[in-house]
Amino acid sequence: MNVRTSPKSVVLAGGGTAGHIEPAMAVADALRELDPDVRITALGTSRGLETTLVPARGYRLELIPPVPLPRKPTVDLLKLPGRVVASVRRTRKALRDADADVLVGFGGYVALPAYLAARGGLGKRRSVPIVVHEANASAGIANKVGARLATRVLAAVPGSGVSMRGAQDAEIVGIPVRPTITGLDRVASRAAAREHFGLPAEGPVLLVFGGSQGARSLNQAVSGAASALADAKVSVLHAHGPKNTVDVGPTDPSAPYVAVPYVDRMDLAYAAADLAVCRSGAMTVAEVSATGLPAVYVPLPHGNGEQELNARPVVDAGGGLLVTDAQMNENFVATEIVGLITDPERLASMARNAAGAGHRDAAATVAKIVLDVASAHENGALAT
Repeated sequence: MNVRTSPKSVVLAGGGTAGHIEPAMAVADALRELDPDVRITALGTSRGLETTLVPARGYRLELIPPVPLPRKPTVDLLKLPGRVVASVRRTRKALRDADADVLVGFGGYVALPAYLAARGGLGKRRSVPIVVHEANASAGIANKVGARLATRVLAAVPGSGVSMRGAQDAEIVGIPVRPTITGLDRVASRAAAREHFGLPAEGPVLLVFGGSQGARSLNQAVSGAASALADAKVSVLHAHGPKNTVDVGPTDPSAPYVAVPYVDRMDLAYAAADLAVCRSGAMTVAEVSATGLPAVYVPLPHGNGEQELNARPVVDAGGGLLVTDAQMNENFVATEIVGLITDPERLASMARNAAGAGHRDAAATVAKIVLDVASAHENGALAT
């Protein structure tokens, strides 16, 4: 058998939203930690956050045409076959140029053409083996397709709806999270984190965020209860989103309300806080629970209900609360959330339970699986 000695080549497909990109980047970091010589290429489109997030993390980005899947019968549905063909063709070239040993897909617009390109063969080379990771509690169509073509199928939680051909269940590994989060010591970082955001060294701090774009209902509920929070000496760090604003008027210097469009150091935000109010996207739940931060999860009120499913394991473990979007109003914040954040014993118990529900080693676990698959392909030991 001819054994190749060149560095392994891994291609990551997970663009569009931070929920697809961040797990991919966490795995990329873990791959570099395990094998400093590994070559990593990320696939993305010009529409997604990957155009800034991937280069900022120091990885090569190859852009391919997006293939959005229409949810309703429209004229865009008629254009879908042509778009798929064009995107698969471009993706196949990217895989060939990278001399890929393995494709790792995380779902989204980029993943479907990548799966089809990898299994369609790369000219004279065999097709590229696929590893699929599903972060959500309810899988999207791209990963459902990819799982049927994959060598290994991984998932964050049981029952996500992804399985290999032959109906073999996915391997449960959790969600890959970046090292700055999994390695965070909230207690040791607390003082520096609070100083960074201009928050007092003592007293409870409530962290509020609704994803990269914010969440209007969370913004209105918490900012509307600003007076009640200040009366209880609860400080607030509120990331309201770049297109939104909150008006809370003059604040008490001893319990300030710090409102910012976006937080680019979420590790410090987690360290500064005693409780979070947030949506329950898969990545959010993974990061918050990995740091051991208690949270009030408010799932998006639309979609297929996957956000509630994402938070359910942590909530069932006692590490958080689930509150509907309709329940999350000014009165709820002024009574229930103020009552919770001013109860140190309850918060401490929730923090322990949240930390126990997370998978802090998921990125390293996925990276090891990816390198195993790449090695088998590189050495001709894997049937594809």
